Amino acid sequence: MAFRDIRKSRKWLSAEELRLLALILLFLAALLAGNIALARILPGGEWLFLRWSGARAFLADQMESANGSKGGRDLSSGVLVIPDRQTEPYGTEIAQSTQEIAYGRPAFSSEYTYVLNDPFFIVLFYIPLALLRDFTLARAVWLLVAEAALIGTVVFAFRLSEWRPPGWLYGSLLGFGLLQYFSLNALVTATPAIILALLYLSILLCLRSHSDELAGALLALVAYQWEVGGLFFLYMVVFIFANRRWHVLAGLGMALFVLLVVSFLTYPGWGLPYIRAVLSDWYRGENLNFGHILSTWLPNLLFPAGKVVSIVLGIILFVEWIGSVNEHFRRIVWTASLSLAATPLMGFAIFPSNHVVLILPFVLILALVWERWQRYRVIRVVFLLLLMLLIPFGLYLRSVFIYDALITDLISVIAPVAAILGLYWMRWWVLHSPRALFNRIGDLR
Repeated sequence: MAFRDIRKSRKWLSAEELRLLALILLFLAALLAGNIALARILPGGEWLFLRWSGARAFLADQMESANGSKGGRDLSSGVLVIPDRQTEPYGTEIAQSTQEIAYGRPAFSSEYTYVLNDPFFIVLFYIPLALLRDFTLARAVWLLVAEAALIGTVVFAFRLSEWRPPGWLYGSLLGFGLLQYFSLNALVTATPAIILALLYLSILLCLRSHSDELAGALLALVAYQWEVGGLFFLYMVVFIFANRRWHVLAGLGMALFVLLVVSFLTYPGWGLPYIRAVLSDWYRGENLNFGHILSTWLPNLLFPAGKVVSIVLGIILFVEWIGSVNEHFRRIVWTASLSLAATPLMGFAIFPSNHVVLILPFVLILALVWERWQRYRVIRVVFLLLLMLLIPFGLYLRSVFIYDALITDLISVIAPVAAILGLYWMRWWVLHSPRALFNRIGDLR
């Protein structure tokens, strides 16, 4: 057998390819310049600032150890200085600086305190941004990555929904993914939920394509921020054990082992501060959960409505999990969407910016409506899309001009409640769709 000498087949890029590459680079440069301008004029970015500051604190500690000095850093400007006291990634100084960005003042006792509660191997992923001294530039770079992640999330949602809409609707939904209220809120606050949403959908795609080790490795990257995807993670565990997908566990174990070894070798003392931060975050989030909202709406109830809702939802979810593990993959996607939608109502702290992960259930609902009702389906889908787009913006504008605690609470809970109702509205079609006959979960084993 004669082997081809690949050296003779090498070619330079064609003129068309060079022009396309130049246009892409020019577009990215223009987008980055626009993001820099937005980062300078738009307040916010507190979630990124929290992690960027933690990563810079770690870098400064490494410089101190290497130089034998006790240098520190000015977290607001990103410039290394000599402080009167040490600052660590999980320290209160970073939390106080983040509160100034989020509230313009120190947080009240009833407000969220922004203590870094990520495992240190997640903080390491922010090191490239921490090398940028200017937070505005770091935020602009993060915006560029987040915008790409949002587009990828919508594209992956189409693939998981098995939906190929017309070109105009495809473009409209891409615009919806970028410009809906919760996406813009997530971009402004720089929440990691944008990246987590893309990872959740990537895990489902990996499971569908039998890339089990990769799915496990991605699960290791989402094993935190439980208020965003804790129930999704638990559902994946149930799915793995019920279907004996042991390669997923192997990928998860290997990835976690590597991440933990690297993080402890890099920063051996992060374990205890991290645990304290997680416990503090859970305590401080009690005034932000669904139970607290219900207690303000219904102050005369003689029982804890939030706990009752959590128990009922937990039972419903467990039944759906068990019923879906041996079904077709669309049922798996539907149940994963339900898990993401129910998470904010289960007693975790609710942040509207985290609702960006509900892009998957919203796209799935639209796909099912498009498939089920052939007559006037364009009108139905456009009507639902407008409701999803206009109602959150209308509530937000109402709260800006006339502050009302009820409206603010509605912004926090309307998206997950609407997603749950929409998913159950289309549940029958998920179970009995003709497409289900060709997508049995047994084919994926």
